[in-house]
Amino acid sequence: MTATTPVVLDISLSGPERDHDTRVTFLGQRFRLVRRGTSGDVEAARTLVHEWAPRARAVAVTGIREAQATGRYAGSAEDARRRIAGQAGSLPVTEGRQLLEVLQEWAVRRVDTELRGHLTNARTVVLGGRNHERTTRILREHTDNIEFADPLLRLDLSHRLHANPVVGLAADVLGEVGALPARMVPHPLRARLVSPARQVAHALARRAARDCDVLVATYDELAGFGLEDLAGKTLLTSAIDEDRLADLRHRGVDLVVDITPQPFDVVVEAAVLQALMLASVDGSALTDDDLLDMIVGADLAPRLLHPNGPRRKSRFAFVIHPLSQQYFRNVEPLRTVSRAAPQPVMDLVEKAVAYSPPFTYSHVTGITSPTGAEAEGWLITVGGTPREMMAHDPEFTYRRLLAAAETARKLGAQIMGLGAFTKVVGDAGVTVARQAPLPVTTGNSYSASAALWAAHEALRRLGLVEVDEEGTLGGNAMVVGATGAIGSVCARLLAVAGARLWLVSPESAKLLALKALIEREHPGAEVHVATTPDGALPDMDLVVTATSGAGKRVLDITAVKPGCVITDVARPLDLSAEDVAKRPDVLVIESGEIELPGDVRMRDIGLPDGVVYACLAETVVLALEGRYETFTVGRNIEWEKVKEIYRLGLKHGMRLATISGVNGVITADDLDRVRGLALAARAGKTTRGLAGAVS
Repeated sequence: MTATTPVVLDISLSGPERDHDTRVTFLGQRFRLVRRGTSGDVEAARTLVHEWAPRARAVAVTGIREAQATGRYAGSAEDARRRIAGQAGSLPVTEGRQLLEVLQEWAVRRVDTELRGHLTNARTVVLGGRNHERTTRILREHTDNIEFADPLLRLDLSHRLHANPVVGLAADVLGEVGALPARMVPHPLRARLVSPARQVAHALARRAARDCDVLVATYDELAGFGLEDLAGKTLLTSAIDEDRLADLRHRGVDLVVDITPQPFDVVVEAAVLQALMLASVDGSALTDDDLLDMIVGADLAPRLLHPNGPRRKSRFAFVIHPLSQQYFRNVEPLRTVSRAAPQPVMDLVEKAVAYSPPFTYSHVTGITSPTGAEAEGWLITVGGTPREMMAHDPEFTYRRLLAAAETARKLGAQIMGLGAFTKVVGDAGVTVARQAPLPVTTGNSYSASAALWAAHEALRRLGLVEVDEEGTLGGNAMVVGATGAIGSVCARLLAVAGARLWLVSPESAKLLALKALIEREHPGAEVHVATTPDGALPDMDLVVTATSGAGKRVLDITAVKPGCVITDVARPLDLSAEDVAKRPDVLVIESGEIELPGDVRMRDIGLPDGVVYACLAETVVLALEGRYETFTVGRNIEWEKVKEIYRLGLKHGMRLATISGVNGVITADDLDRVRGLALAARAGKTTRGLAGAVS
């Protein structure tokens, strides 16, 4: 049997630990597969080829870059290939490059197909220099965040040179010529000379790996990398057996992409598979069609392995900015300046900070959905206060937001959200989304949903209006500015809650169209329309203001009933702090804040731990869902997206956490105080009415 079974010989410059002598079936033929490792000894490899040549049908040369990575071989890879192949005579010898070209690209595309967006903008570190050049080239279709651990390749000269085919060819030739003097240095001396550089390169590699999302390396190139370096990473590698997979599991790797298919009980390199292909056709050269036919015929495919179970971790960024000079106290050195500087100086500081480049205020970690999806992100600050943004043309803010987007890209974010006034300026995110290097959302869809969520909860907790177990409202609700983008969405949300609706807008035709739409969506709904709020205002239990009045008087707060809940979703706000102060028996809400799922860690943003503004929550929800897309931009909010983001928020464990007003978070004591004042006011009004009737 042994004499008649053709041999495919695997000569490896890595160690003998994985040596085998086994029989396999490949494309319907039986082969004897023999692996011999020489631990970097090229002469021993040549001797083995000479010994086995009479019985072999093809030779695979493997392990050269692994031997270089582990210090077993310090010579030129091309020199080792030439010397080993020279001993094979007429036998076909391969390193598997032709097959590897296909497998490397296929592996990257399979990740993108099965885990859509996983590689998008991923921070990637490549070990081993040009050993992974093909993989790196394909990864560039998904991310520009690629860093080489080899200090000589940190400028990525190979990519820059090979962008021009002629220059690239010249670089390859010069590289080989330039390597000749190095080959003339004796091996022991050469090893001592390169050792310090290798140590520096390894230290740089570990440092870079800790902050990356994807690592491209052979298993041997990971020698010395621990849990702190590999935890949570995606590893693009090859030839991973069960022992190596177990080791990577202990080191916390999330996803292992094994470029090389493993059709046998023993683990093989791509060169071995190509040698088997050559042996199957008696050493004839393989055409591209032959290669494809054999890949399909042998059912070969790269493997996606999850050592610690299936997991997906997404990355987001969110842009914040100081709302006033008070926010300068959150960061140094502005905190120190603000303590001592007089107001004129602080005004100058406010102007100067508006021109400052964006910086990362906080790294956000620990977000974990009930689905198992995870997200991390970065809060990126631009310096302009609302006053400074309004003092400049929109392009001033656009430039800073695009700079923030570039910062987000470098951090590896897959989607970016706009917060506070940055989503109001100019065309409300349209221009930024069009020019940014990653998808952008303003968060307005979830903000509208959360504001009504907060109003509904406030009505329930005040207990002055009937709210049944299914959440149906028994009172009257008015939307001022109902025909606007946000107003129409709020009206349709209130119709879902079952409230009796009054829609207010000066746009009569649009009012009638909206009324007809709501009645069509909710047959039997009670919907009234008016051009001004004054007539029905005193009877309202809930009022939503969603105008674009920008300082104009929208409604008379003194006319609303005690205990009324007013939700101001307009930006800028329709009601000032002075207006709100006139009615302590009325609850005015600006927003509802969302509690993120998991053990969330981030710097203070003025809310309880783990609680964020709804616009930021929208960005997080999209990241957890793997929806790296421009979701909400512009001044029009789509009803379907409002419903969708609310549903996705519930799916990923988002909960209404706090209700905020003009003075910040509304506490239980605040609600009790409003309720008490409202009940007293209503009782006083009733008593006066009875007294008047008796007299």
